[in-house]
Amino acid sequence: MLHIGCHLSPSDGLLSMAKTASELGADTFQFFSRNPRGSKAKALDPSDAAAMQAYLAEHRFAPVLVHAPYTLNPCAGKAETAEFAELVMRDDLMRCTAMRTPFYNFHPGSHVGQGERVGIEKTAALLNRILTDETDTTVLIETMSGQGSEIGGTFEGVQAIIERVERQDRVGVCLDTCHVFQAGYDIVNDLDGVLNAFDRIIGLQKLRFIHLNDAKFACGMHKDRHEAIGLGQIGTDAFSRIVNHPALKDLPFCLETPHDQLQEYAQEIALVRGLTK
Repeated sequence: MLHIGCHLSPSDGLLSMAKTASELGADTFQFFSRNPRGSKAKALDPSDAAAMQAYLAEHRFAPVLVHAPYTLNPCAGKAETAEFAELVMRDDLMRCTAMRTPFYNFHPGSHVGQGERVGIEKTAALLNRILTDETDTTVLIETMSGQGSEIGGTFEGVQAIIERVERQDRVGVCLDTCHVFQAGYDIVNDLDGVLNAFDRIIGLQKLRFIHLNDAKFACGMHKDRHEAIGLGQIGTDAFSRIVNHPALKDLPFCLETPHDQLQEYAQEIALVRGLTK
């Protein structure tokens, strides 16, 4: 069974967000832990979190994903920027535990001239500090497009972070189809080859979630520009192979495509469901 959803806003409450997902035809979703361009987080309502979890269980949702703000740079060169990332991520993991959300996704950061190895070591060190017994959420490293000084733009780079994390049981990967395509992994013409490389370098057992996005630019352009499914350079045929692939089809998929109206997501969810065999 295909598990598919989209990015939603919890502005009206967690239970309301889950109900919206159902109305869109989704059985998973993701949402930001707080303002994606800032640092403020709304106070949690424990009764609302419990009601959301009861609704998700009743309607047989796949696991949902909490996404860290875009403003974080875990491997920043400036001490205050790195400290801000750690403060937010530490608080977010406590919030995830309170909400009983199993996955927390983040962008591993940009080394901003320090060099990739330094960036990798800083991000891994941060994870080692925040992955404590106080929380139980699994942190997912998102595969990146490799634009600028981003780390995580190669499978080797993602694995270099993972292998430095002490709590191996608490770290996994979220694969973004736009990002890996832009990073040079040709999921259009060689999906099996890309997944074999992922398995050899990282291990498919670490793959826990997929961001399903088309790409505005050709393979290997290193530009993080998402497009609606079927309207970009990846295309509908490739997405049919992705959602039906034996190694991927049972994972939760989440759309992060550029739409202004929720109804557009409903149409896109229906489109993706129609690709399943």
